[in-house]
Amino acid sequence: MTPEFQEPSARLPFWDYVDLAVFAGFAFPSLIASALLARGLAFILPVSPVFDALLMQLVWYALIFGALVILLRVRYDRPFWPSLAWRIPFRGMIACLVSGPVLAIGVGLIGYLIHTPTIKLPMFDRMLSDRPTTILFAAFVVIIGPLCEELAFRGFLMPLLMRSLGAYGGIVLTAVLFGAMHGYEYEWSWRHMLLISIVGVVLGWVRYDTGSTAGSTFMHSTFNLTQLAAFLANPNS
Repeated sequence: MTPEFQEPSARLPFWDYVDLAVFAGFAFPSLIASALLARGLAFILPVSPVFDALLMQLVWYALIFGALVILLRVRYDRPFWPSLAWRIPFRGMIACLVSGPVLAIGVGLIGYLIHTPTIKLPMFDRMLSDRPTTILFAAFVVIIGPLCEELAFRGFLMPLLMRSLGAYGGIVLTAVLFGAMHGYEYEWSWRHMLLISIVGVVLGWVRYDTGSTAGSTFMHSTFNLTQLAAFLANPNS
């Protein structure tokens, strides 16, 4: 399938590996800062530890992407959203939304065929402990997480790797790193990491094919929504 549109920044991003190192290097100190800010807020507001953890992650996202906004503006005088190819893929928007559940079902089938073990995630149970925490958790799963992960991986990292490795190499390596990032959530199960990497390959292709991180974000969002619905329907699975 021929990509319908490729903006120059998707093939030849104006940023480089120095910018990637700065972005990655800022992640750890910003995580510490977000933990301190969230802990301070916990003294003011009576929130659960799980809500506090979600709040910490939200602050962390704000800090690291705020740093990226400043980096792109100060070093290149470029705006954030267009630089990371955020545009609505009108021709393929419905397909991106519908493909998320299809991908979730397909990955579930692959997981069954390779005998992926069931890993109990206590954190998920605690996310449903009270209504505010459940609402914030759902927002993270369906909106905040897909948006931030797609901007970081398919918006910022993948174009740089594609410039060095070609389209297929960049898509695959980004997907492998995407799968590895989720490894701690699944006790470093190679089957789970493989499945998430497969999801990353599909999301990367959507980003490449549509020329839009919005397209991969929509698909990522409905993929997560499908998984969340399955979990809520059978929380003991």
